[in-house]
Amino acid sequence: MRAKLSVRYKFLGRAGEDMTGEVHEGASQNIGGGGILLVGRIPELEWIPDLLMQKIVVGINLLLPDSEEPVKALTRVAWVESIEEGSDKCSIGLMFKEITREDQDRIFKYVIKAQMPS
Repeated sequence: MRAKLSVRYKFLGRAGEDMTGEVHEGASQNIGGGGILLVGRIPELEWIPDLLMQKIVVGINLLLPDSEEPVKALTRVAWVESIEEGSDKCSIGLMFKEITREDQDRIFKYVIKAQMPS
Protein backbone atom coordinates (compact mmCIF):
# COMPACT_ATOMS: atom_id res chain seq x y z
CA MET A 1 0.00 0.00 0.00
CA ARG A 2 1.50 3.32 -1.01
CA ALA A 3 1.44 6.01 1.64
CA LYS A 4 3.72 8.78 2.89
CA LEU A 5 4.15 8.22 6.62
CA SER A 6 6.64 9.71 9.05
CA VAL A 7 9.20 7.27 10.47
CA ARG A 8 11.72 7.81 13.25
CA TYR A 9 14.46 5.20 13.38
CA LYS A 10 17.68 4.14 15.12
CA PHE A 11 20.47 1.81 14.13
CA LEU A 12 21.13 -0.87 16.75
CA GLY A 13 23.98 -3.35 17.12
CA ARG A 14 23.46 -7.03 17.90
CA ALA A 15 23.50 -6.39 21.64
CA GLY A 16 20.90 -3.64 21.22
CA GLU A 17 23.38 -0.79 21.57
CA ASP A 18 22.55 2.44 19.74
CA MET A 19 25.09 2.82 16.92
CA THR A 20 24.87 6.62 16.57
CA GLY A 21 23.15 7.96 19.67
CA GLU A 22 20.66 9.80 17.51
CA VAL A 23 17.15 9.34 16.16
CA HIS A 24 16.86 9.71 12.40
CA GLU A 25 13.84 11.05 10.52
CA GLY A 26 12.58 9.40 7.36
CA ALA A 27 9.43 8.52 5.48
CA SER A 28 7.75 5.33 4.43
CA GLN A 29 6.29 5.29 0.96
CA ASN A 30 5.10 1.72 1.08
CA ILE A 31 3.80 -0.27 4.05
CA GLY A 32 2.43 -3.76 4.54
CA GLY A 33 2.08 -6.46 7.16
CA GLY A 34 5.58 -7.77 6.53
CA GLY A 35 7.54 -4.55 6.51
CA ILE A 36 8.01 -1.07 5.11
CA LEU A 37 9.92 0.80 2.44
CA LEU A 38 11.88 3.48 4.27
CA VAL A 39 13.35 6.48 2.51
CA GLY A 40 16.03 7.80 4.78
CA ARG A 41 19.70 8.16 5.55
CA ILE A 42 22.29 5.56 6.50
CA PRO A 43 24.90 7.44 8.57
CA GLU A 44 27.82 5.30 7.39
CA LEU A 45 27.73 3.66 3.96
CA GLU A 46 30.29 1.13 5.26
CA TRP A 47 27.43 -0.26 7.41
CA ILE A 48 25.54 -1.62 4.39
CA PRO A 49 27.13 -5.13 4.49
CA ASP A 50 26.47 -5.36 8.27
CA LEU A 51 22.90 -4.15 7.74
CA LEU A 52 22.29 -6.80 5.10
CA MET A 53 23.83 -9.52 7.33
CA GLN A 54 21.67 -8.37 10.31
CA LYS A 55 24.71 -7.40 12.38
CA ILE A 56 22.96 -4.03 12.59
CA VAL A 57 19.17 -3.84 12.88
CA VAL A 58 16.83 -0.87 12.67
CA GLY A 59 14.39 0.11 15.42
CA ILE A 60 11.47 2.10 14.02
CA ASN A 61 8.61 4.24 15.31
CA LEU A 62 5.99 4.58 12.57
CA LEU A 63 3.24 7.14 13.01
CA LEU A 64 -0.06 6.07 11.47
CA PRO A 65 -2.70 8.73 10.72
CA ASP A 66 -5.44 8.98 13.38
CA SER A 67 -3.17 7.28 15.91
CA GLU A 68 -1.70 8.77 19.07
CA GLU A 69 0.86 6.03 19.68
CA PRO A 70 3.48 5.07 17.09
CA VAL A 71 3.86 1.50 15.86
CA LYS A 72 7.15 0.26 17.28
CA ALA A 73 9.13 -2.52 15.66
CA LEU A 74 12.56 -3.98 15.31
CA THR A 75 13.38 -4.57 11.66
CA ARG A 76 16.04 -6.14 9.53
CA VAL A 77 17.30 -4.66 6.28
CA ALA A 78 16.24 -6.83 3.33
CA TRP A 79 17.76 -4.58 0.67
CA VAL A 80 19.20 -1.13 0.02
CA GLU A 81 18.46 0.62 -3.25
CA SER A 82 20.55 3.15 -5.11
CA ILE A 83 21.55 6.37 -3.43
CA GLU A 84 20.94 9.43 -5.58
CA GLU A 85 24.07 11.42 -6.29
CA GLY A 86 24.08 14.61 -4.28
CA SER A 87 21.55 13.15 -1.83
CA ASP A 88 22.23 11.24 1.35
CA LYS A 89 18.87 9.43 1.22
CA CYS A 90 18.25 5.95 -0.12
CA SER A 91 15.42 3.44 -0.23
CA ILE A 92 15.74 0.74 2.41
CA GLY A 93 13.54 -2.35 2.45
CA LEU A 94 12.81 -3.23 6.08
CA MET A 95 11.22 -6.52 7.17
CA PHE A 96 9.61 -6.76 10.59
CA LYS A 97 11.72 -8.86 12.94
CA GLU A 98 10.00 -8.06 16.25
CA ILE A 99 6.58 -6.42 16.37
CA THR A 100 3.65 -6.93 18.70
CA ARG A 101 0.53 -8.60 17.34
CA GLU A 102 -1.38 -5.44 18.32
CA ASP A 103 0.90 -3.17 16.27
CA GLN A 104 0.80 -5.55 13.31
CA ASP A 105 -3.02 -5.53 13.49
CA ARG A 106 -2.95 -1.70 13.50
CA ILE A 107 -0.91 -1.78 10.28
CA PHE A 108 -3.29 -4.26 8.64
CA LYS A 109 -6.30 -2.13 9.61
CA TYR A 110 -4.62 1.01 8.27
CA VAL A 111 -3.73 -0.69 4.96
CA ILE A 112 -7.28 -2.04 4.52
CA LYS A 113 -8.86 1.32 5.40
CA ALA A 114 -6.53 3.21 3.05
CA GLN A 115 -7.46 0.90 0.15
CA MET A 116 -11.21 1.45 0.59
CA PRO A 117 -12.76 3.91 -1.85
CA SER A 118 -13.71 7.17 -0.13
